Amino acid sequence: MFDSVRAARGVIRSLGIYYGDRRRRAALTAHYARFVSSGDLVFDIGSHVGDRVAAFRRLGARVVAVEPQPALARTLRLLYGRDRAVTVLESAAGRAPGVVTLRVNLDNPTVSTASEAFIAASRGAPGWEGQQWGAAVEVPVTTLDALIARFGVPRFVKIDVEGWEAEVLAGLKAPPPALSFEFTTIQRGVAAAGIARCAALGYRVFQASLGESLAFAQQQSDAEGIAGWVMALPAAANSGDIYAMLG
Repeated sequence: MFDSVRAARGVIRSLGIYYGDRRRRAALTAHYARFVSSGDLVFDIGSHVGDRVAAFRRLGARVVAVEPQPALARTLRLLYGRDRAVTVLESAAGRAPGVVTLRVNLDNPTVSTASEAFIAASRGAPGWEGQQWGAAVEVPVTTLDALIARFGVPRFVKIDVEGWEAEVLAGLKAPPPALSFEFTTIQRGVAAAGIARCAALGYRVFQASLGESLAFAQQQSDAEGIAGWVMALPAAANSGDIYAMLG
């Protein structure tokens, strides 16, 4: 019962953070308009409470929202269940279909993760004090290629899965025109692996943003340049997103 209350509080907190700022909503829409137009298909891998889903829908895109956390998947169905342009899948994504253990942060569900290495890296790291992953749930795993086979090739894929990004990218063989994936300074090796995978898939143009700034902190670069930029960041930069484009 107590865990249910904590989970509900965590979801409500996230809803307030990610939906409560009109200027941020406008900034999200403008940011993703670089990649998405009306009628495009988008995969949102790690949808959380769906603020990116809302941005993609404001741009007229169709969205497949993939979210493994039961409480957040329920939230997404409540928010978007009547929108025929949004499909909510209660699943993780990875390198192969199957099942994975998701470690749930009840108080801060945005950092729930399938990566034990992510949890280990957070221990004692500045900015990660007090984070606890006190619950676990077995969740199904799909792949990006399986999603493409089912729904078609997306124009854009957004990946935000807390240290599991390289696993998600390993399940992709047919690259869409553009994608983004989150990185953290506590796991720069995961970022490097993600960049290398993108380069192997044929992505040639890279950019990056820090935190929730929605502004490119790095000019267009190749894979080597963007990897060097990530490695040179101070630990206090904490996190951001890498954007990869075919050309």
